[in-house]
Amino acid sequence: MKTLGYIGAFLGGAIAGTALGILLAPEKGSETRTKIGDAVDDFCKKHNIRVSRKEVDDLVDDIKEATDNAND
Repeated sequence: MKTLGYIGAFLGGAIAGTALGILLAPEKGSETRTKIGDAVDDFCKKHNIRVSRKEVDDLVDDIKEATDNAND
């Protein structure tokens, strides 16, 4: 069970790192959030992880808020 926690933490960090990289790219915010959501959807499908699109959108919004607060 402990191994699943490590894998989850690694995957979460990888997704967050990718999302931050995309968020800092010079594009419109709405386009960037769409790209992040699509990337998370693709990742979840590839690894057979079931997550609803609403959960993905909520994650993207949380990441956006965290980066906005970090830039202040």
